[in-house]
Amino acid sequence: MASGEEVSNKQIILKDYVTGFPKETDMKMVSSSIKIKVPEGSKAVLVKNLYLSCDPYMRNLMKKQESRGYFDAYRPGSVLSGFGVSKILDSDHPDFKKGDLVWGITGWEEFSLIARTERLKIITHIEVPLSYYTSILGMPGMTAYAGIFEVCSPKKGEYVYVSAASGAVGQLVGQYAKSVGCYVVGSVGSKEKVDLLKTKFGFDEAFNYKEEQDLVVTLERYFPQGIDIYFENVGGAMLDAVILNMREHGRVAVCGMISQYNKEKRDGVQNLPLIVGKRIHIKGFSVFDYWHMYPQFLETTIQRIKEGKIVYAEDIVEGLENAPSALVGLYYGRNVGKQVVLLAHE
Repeated sequence: MASGEEVSNKQIILKDYVTGFPKETDMKMVSSSIKIKVPEGSKAVLVKNLYLSCDPYMRNLMKKQESRGYFDAYRPGSVLSGFGVSKILDSDHPDFKKGDLVWGITGWEEFSLIARTERLKIITHIEVPLSYYTSILGMPGMTAYAGIFEVCSPKKGEYVYVSAASGAVGQLVGQYAKSVGCYVVGSVGSKEKVDLLKTKFGFDEAFNYKEEQDLVVTLERYFPQGIDIYFENVGGAMLDAVILNMREHGRVAVCGMISQYNKEKRDGVQNLPLIVGKRIHIKGFSVFDYWHMYPQFLETTIQRIKEGKIVYAEDIVEGLENAPSALVGLYYGRNVGKQVVLLAHE
């Protein structure tokens, strides 16, 4: 397409603020037009989006609220945004040129004019699938890396539990913990995912939490010695059960609490007093606290991928029209691995 040409641009917009579980009908695909030209002096870039990332945090942006810093809260009638992989079609920024492949925050649309270029990173390693920059080499991968190594500091022989363990972050946390000699158990929501953890990702054990009547008893069964490290992705009853099963001086990295995102009244956690006697360290963290480590993380992870020391599962759907269904599916556990939407090949 020629510079300055006006083209059709399909977009996914939020129809209204969301309460409870999001539905596909909370979003709508519309069509607008966009010029393949960046305004002079704007320091912006114009991109063609190739892959979009579906992430649990996006549900929180659908509520009526103020902007959440790094992320812009969604507004009714506005285009959704999130992490993606894109190709630059035009640039008014000295650090980006036409043809560059980038990953970072972009719109849920075919083409995006991006002014906040500080949220983009140029892709230099193209010997791996580009979709990996929405997952293992992007925000989820960096989250797993920082959360397990910087927040939890695992030691050989320690007992590690990962909830939502087959998701974008959890599958990597387990593999990182195994790489330093930990015993690792993960919980998931189906037999298929249990098999995936044990046969592909190398977890020592895994269980389907939907089949368990008593999570406290379940965790006692898998961790008769107690839990040293818990990588928290779920919250609610799961966190309550974990606290009862934690060892002294245990560490909990709070990455997310997906069980609570769609509730108007969130679950209370009854066993918090035990963190005093057990001297449990619970720390909430954001990947952006550790963003300075990205170059180190990237080189380390690329090497591990090449050596076959780390593997990854993606659940890729094709077409922008299927993006709302893919996103909603996260909150029902329909995805197997990292949920990605393919818009176009490079």
